[in-house]
Amino acid sequence: MKQIVAVSSKKEIKSFIDFPHDLYKNDPCYVPELFIAQEDLLTPGKHPFHEHSRVQLFLAYNNGKVEGRIAAILNNNYNKFNNTNEGFFGFYDCVNDEETSNMLFKHASDWLKAQGVLAVIGPTNFSTNETCGLLVEGYDTPPFAMMTYNKPYYQSLIENNGFSKKVDLIAYKFGDSGYNDKSVKVKEVLLRRLQSKGVTIRPVDKKNYEREVERIREVYNAAWDKNLGFVPMTKEEFDYLAKDLKLILDTDFCMVAEKDGKAIAFALAVPDINQVLIKVKRGRLFPFGIFKLLLGLKKIDGLRIIALGVMEGYRKLGIEACFYGNIIEAYRKKNFKHAEASWILEDNELMNRAIQNINGFPYKRYRIFERAL
Repeated sequence: MKQIVAVSSKKEIKSFIDFPHDLYKNDPCYVPELFIAQEDLLTPGKHPFHEHSRVQLFLAYNNGKVEGRIAAILNNNYNKFNNTNEGFFGFYDCVNDEETSNMLFKHASDWLKAQGVLAVIGPTNFSTNETCGLLVEGYDTPPFAMMTYNKPYYQSLIENNGFSKKVDLIAYKFGDSGYNDKSVKVKEVLLRRLQSKGVTIRPVDKKNYEREVERIREVYNAAWDKNLGFVPMTKEEFDYLAKDLKLILDTDFCMVAEKDGKAIAFALAVPDINQVLIKVKRGRLFPFGIFKLLLGLKKIDGLRIIALGVMEGYRKLGIEACFYGNIIEAYRKKNFKHAEASWILEDNELMNRAIQNINGFPYKRYRIFERAL
């Protein structure tokens, strides 16, 4: 007998986190999320998202066996910032069964309706500031760090529930030497030009990390504020993310541009930690996963370019090209073999063109869907 259960206990949260490990058991591209990180993210009182918004998790059972999961998300900060009344679904995983999928969506939708929501968007976990988007093209390779992966049949299950495309997110791939290094060649000229305008570029200072994080958050919330689906991150949310990133942060790939002592742009790329996590069974660091993590860090040869943002008024001055030049130089020096720039909204012409100009090629596509309630 099939039934949907609203998650309320620690045991049910554990089942919610562990279900994908069983569903993707024999999938060579699946990367398990770290259990401890997912538990914190989903538990009120542990992650700052819950301080301003609400989440309800649901599990689908069939004769006592978990066959699906979904989260109904009411992001109050998103609705306030965008002057809208929308909800989200996230953490969606399901066996290839339309009845089970529809039951999950019905319960999530009913919960959102009860909150007065008029439409549902997703998948987002919890917003576009976290992992988001359904993979619809590019199933042949594992995801890079902090990117999603799912079964190809998910698209049909979601569309058959009445959802339609809202927007696509593009991931670009770079090979070992298949990139255009023009930005490296012109970097020094651009740097001198920027310096004549009072703009300097430097690595993030990890010794003053808290102050750096606050300055970068101001740029992040200003540079992306017009992007579809954007919601500013609170200080607590940004600090939480920065604390996690610090563990893998390489200052050669994290830079700040300043003018008159004020941060006006930043760039962030991180080693592809998924190359290690893919070997950590069921996302457990203990007892043996921690050794795989520590030993594997030095063997990572992939890089994900996560963010490159410039505040309005300082764009098209050459800051972006200097950031790319620095990243390419460090990429070469450290003998990385491949990189991904992700994700970019499909209608962000400026950024898509900039990446294509350095020979990035689109190789994965993610989709965010919407449906009226």
